[in-house]
Amino acid sequence: MKQTPFEKLMETHPELEVWWDSSPLIYASWAEGFLKRSAPERVGELRAHLKRLFDPDQPGKTLFRGVTTNPPLSLAVIKARMPYVTQIVDDLVRQQPTIDKESLFWGTYKEIVRRGAEMYLEVFRQSGYRYGYLSGQVDPRVLTDQEKMISQALELASLSPNVMIKVPGTREGYEVIRFLTSKGISTNNTLTFTLPQLMTCAKAVQEGVEIAKRNGVDLTRWRSVITHMTARYGDLGTLRQEANVLGIELTEADVRWAEIAIFKKAYRLLRERNYPSKMLICSMRISPEMNGKKYCWHLEKLAGGNIVFTCPPSFIEGVFEYLDGMDFRPQIEEEVPPEVLDKLLRIPYFEKAYDEDGFRPEEFISHPAMIATAKEFSKATEEMVQFVASRLPTS
Repeated sequence: MKQTPFEKLMETHPELEVWWDSSPLIYASWAEGFLKRSAPERVGELRAHLKRLFDPDQPGKTLFRGVTTNPPLSLAVIKARMPYVTQIVDDLVRQQPTIDKESLFWGTYKEIVRRGAEMYLEVFRQSGYRYGYLSGQVDPRVLTDQEKMISQALELASLSPNVMIKVPGTREGYEVIRFLTSKGISTNNTLTFTLPQLMTCAKAVQEGVEIAKRNGVDLTRWRSVITHMTARYGDLGTLRQEANVLGIELTEADVRWAEIAIFKKAYRLLRERNYPSKMLICSMRISPEMNGKKYCWHLEKLAGGNIVFTCPPSFIEGVFEYLDGMDFRPQIEEEVPPEVLDKLLRIPYFEKAYDEDGFRPEEFISHPAMIATAKEFSKATEEMVQFVASRLPTS
């Protein structure tokens, strides 16, 4: 059987990883839905491909090396498996009849994280704790509350040894990451869009590791990944608007290059400075489209890197539709075209994001892409709260 595009991508570097960007609890239902929407002549081949990506019966052969989740993706679990989640909620209410809606939400979320992590526990064990981590995120509504984030992080970390804590890229978030790292707790830095954030995280992790080593903390089950929310940086901020005001014409390809440029620079700096974190790319797009053909530069231009690509269901469907049969070659070391970079550096939105000192930590919270994404994540969290609240007994 021919290789999947993801297998070909993984061949470009022995440490390149592909992760599932959603709860493992919905993988089977999504896969069946995808197959039903696919052309009949492709169903057999696609079914085999999807089983290779994640096969709970053969964890050692599963291609997915880990899992990321976020509030919208957790909300998707509720929508996709309503009876299943309803049972979780109702069981919690029976156990704690006086529970309030916020506590019920948090308890439900933790159970979704715990059950998802359990599905990857054998991947974790069989890989010697290198792979099989699942990211559980602290509440995005408290992204500046350091004490609350630490409290929630410790609860999530206690659920399973392969739970990795997702912490936002705020000034307070980096203090949390430093603390968690010092305790040997794995972290995934999220809500990150700019080079100053990525490098602030790398430094916080390094400092946390140094503290852990001084204190004799066991780091054999510890990992750190730093997420760049790539297309969210390019699409949700003011890149295009600022370019328009300055009379600079940006193509779809230019926007993708802006995102890739930040990632490439962060990747290079982490490697040059021997930081212990690994770069992770999310929010990828099947883009740009040129001469009637769709590309995925987020995969192509970063192939060959010692990095993590985390892929949500819709993106995987796009890869199988548009990139089937594509061969990848290592391009991570190739520079951004000078003429494109020169154009981008004339735009303050990019110039500051590409400069390691372009933002102060207290400014991270006010970045346009941060504001938009935090709002979206908080809205999804509120929807989960309202769902569980509907299961509480009325007085």
